[in-house]
Amino acid sequence: MRPQKIREWLEQAIALAPNAIEGLPAELRARRRLAGVGDALRAIQFPESAEDVDAARERLGFEELFLHQALLATRKRSHRTARPAPRFGEPGELVGRWLESLPFEPTGDQLKAFDEIEADLDSGEPMQRLLMGEVGSGKTVVAVYSMLRALEAGCQAVLMAPTETLAEQHAITLGRLLAEEAIPFALLTGATPAPIRKQALDQLASGELGLILGTHALIEPTVRFARLGLCVVDEQHRFGVGQRRALDEKGVEGMAPHVLHMTATPIPRTLSLTAYGDLDTTALHELPAGRQPVTTQLVEESQREEAFEFLRRRLREGRQAFVVCPLVTESEKQPGKAAEAEAARLRAGELREFRVGLLHGQMRSAEKAEAMRAFAARETDVLVSTTVIEVGIDVANATVMIIEGAERFGVSQLHQLRGRVGRGEHPSQCLLFAEEAGELARRRLRAVAEEGDGFKLAEIDLELRGEGEILGTRQSGLPRFAVAKLPEDGAILMEARREVLALLQRHGSLSDPALGPLLDAAHRRFGTGAADPIPL
Repeated sequence: MRPQKIREWLEQAIALAPNAIEGLPAELRARRRLAGVGDALRAIQFPESAEDVDAARERLGFEELFLHQALLATRKRSHRTARPAPRFGEPGELVGRWLESLPFEPTGDQLKAFDEIEADLDSGEPMQRLLMGEVGSGKTVVAVYSMLRALEAGCQAVLMAPTETLAEQHAITLGRLLAEEAIPFALLTGATPAPIRKQALDQLASGELGLILGTHALIEPTVRFARLGLCVVDEQHRFGVGQRRALDEKGVEGMAPHVLHMTATPIPRTLSLTAYGDLDTTALHELPAGRQPVTTQLVEESQREEAFEFLRRRLREGRQAFVVCPLVTESEKQPGKAAEAEAARLRAGELREFRVGLLHGQMRSAEKAEAMRAFAARETDVLVSTTVIEVGIDVANATVMIIEGAERFGVSQLHQLRGRVGRGEHPSQCLLFAEEAGELARRRLRAVAEEGDGFKLAEIDLELRGEGEILGTRQSGLPRFAVAKLPEDGAILMEARREVLALLQRHGSLSDPALGPLLDAAHRRFGTGAADPIPL
């Protein structure tokens, strides 16, 4: 296409700029001294100076972010007012006894989370809260607190996890946390035997069973609740909108259950306000007492022998270790270390004097459960696995992790993986091996090695890769902004959000005629589907 032809088309289109619909309210434009949308469009396409371009881009970027925040705010309000939610009242004796029985003191962040959730649970409106936390920050304790509050109120609670492995680990953790109160619960996955499944479903339908956890098996039509009051969705970004909606619809007729979304991936502020802006957010930064920092090192192939000698020394001291591989089986199409082959090689090679286990997602449920049990019981010294151990695995004696093909994993995923060590009293190490890493990949790996704070890492990753790639947000509902750029325009985003919230407080609704065609412009910009919940 000839540049001259494109310019001709632009000149024809820009002649219609005065007819562009103005999405910003007149009062807002006047107060912020913003040019009209038509003038801004002309300035950005046919500028008279570089200053004109910068001013026009900032003005159009502000409008874009403002309209998106307006949609999120409207969606959040409409969801809360569509159906009432059960009121849980004040915390009772059950929660009090449980808190006293804990072998540790909740962190300040956990106590703050309890307070924020309490306000949601007794508001009469359905809670829609995103709980994100640093690795090992105690999200499960907050989830259990919320579920016990539901039981106290005479409601049922459910915890849904994306994989059988994670659901089974939650069952182990809940068994430990609830042992003092002897609160019954059931685990429901695709591998649950038919007799146990039938008993659990009957008790759920009758109300005899108050607490259940499992996988997407929980949303099947045969699963019915007598009085579902709270849903906890772990690793919520791994579920589709329809799956979470199906669980939401199992609440009491005419009422919406409270929903606590959890993610072990710290989310940058600018990203949380765009991809997750219709949720309230709670962040856990503090680590419980006793957690050890994890030293992370990028290791060259020439240092492999030295690295495995280090590993053997730790194993001889009685510690345990993980070796993480990017693949399950060897493949010509996908070169890289595979867990099955690596486990066999290590048993015959560098780790022949130790007991080596294997765990990956393609194993049968019973095999996975046995592999995890044996590792937790110290019957195996090293667990070779895929990323199936990314969340939920808690073995305090594991102090070393070797990650093969580290460049194949994202920053947040590497941070989650290394969070499986450092959970006990001993210093822990994570060794990253990269096969063929380009400059950007090596910058990301160096960031992981140098920064241990997950929230800071998330910001660094956003700066390196941009909002279009981080956390798979192109597939997770993050809008494709035409003018605005994140994280560079983070300050403009915060201003846009502040203006939206101020208008909402002043007018009660963004559909107030005094605000002009604000919402029409927002829907036109982001599509009619923008009225649906953002896939988290």
